[in-house]
Amino acid sequence: MKKILFSGMAMMLLLSSCSTAQMASKKPVDAGTYLSTIKADELSKHLYIVAGDEMEGRNTGEPGQKKAGLYLIEEYKKMGISFPPGANDWYQKVPSEFMKRGFAPKLNDSENIWAFIKGSEKPDEILVISAHYDHVGMKNGEIYNGADDDGSGTVALLEIAQAFKEAEKKGHGPKRSILFLHVTGEEHGLHGSRFYSENPLFPLENTIADINIDMIGRRDTLHPNTNNYIYVIGSDRLSSELHTINEEVNNKYTQLELDYKYNDRNDPERIYYRSDHYNFAKKGIPSIFFFNGVHADYHLPSDTPDKIEYDALAKRAQLAFGLAWELANRPERIKVDRDGK
Repeated sequence: MKKILFSGMAMMLLLSSCSTAQMASKKPVDAGTYLSTIKADELSKHLYIVAGDEMEGRNTGEPGQKKAGLYLIEEYKKMGISFPPGANDWYQKVPSEFMKRGFAPKLNDSENIWAFIKGSEKPDEILVISAHYDHVGMKNGEIYNGADDDGSGTVALLEIAQAFKEAEKKGHGPKRSILFLHVTGEEHGLHGSRFYSENPLFPLENTIADINIDMIGRRDTLHPNTNNYIYVIGSDRLSSELHTINEEVNNKYTQLELDYKYNDRNDPERIYYRSDHYNFAKKGIPSIFFFNGVHADYHLPSDTPDKIEYDALAKRAQLAFGLAWELANRPERIKVDRDGK
């Protein structure tokens, strides 16, 4: 009888222990657990390739850009991340005719590149994280490497994707799906993002937000003594929640100075209209743009990987990841409560 009683108690203790372990595994996981996987040395490794001379400045539709695209695809494959369901491969083809503009030079056919992590609870709701991987190519025999513009955003997407994949491997995949979208043709008129917004793989009404990353590896002349800042543009145009969440994430994890200079509706630079997030915002999708400002090497051959401040690049990419984590995992999708102006 004692033996039976002891066995029964042991079984109850075992079941209790299993139940506790299951409850622990279901506890919300903090973004900080995976934030540290975004590392300066890995960003540097990627960027010296993506913005290397062999990519010939990654001009839209030219061999160097296509070579850079193949590198991105191979990195996603190494991570175990695939192209999205509903697509035949890694490419969304953007035809030359779509990118035709007045008397501008004719561009070759090009491609957006996409990768995808499926949401565990709300897979039909899509968060887009975007960056353009094209630059301006070569001029008079000189290579315009585009390390900051937008090699920095391009490699940040790789590291952000890797962080989400590491979380998924540990059973903490995002609740909503994430589309990592490397767009083409930005330098010639935001063509790739415009093409996606007009030919979306997933319904735009299911797209909860776009986080756009374009130039986050340098400092500008307005911040000569620090790189611990980032310009935040567009966060409050369509959703007050997006703006607030970004500030909360920054306060918790990265403590960057959030500079809203270029978010001023009257700012003469009109930066809000000059990167790929705008094609999502035009469709009523809450959008936020991270930007380090213009520096002396902007659109010059001297925008090279050795000029990048990799500590700043990592920290800014971590902020984008923290924001993406919150948007992908919060109970309700953020609300559109403003008119976009």
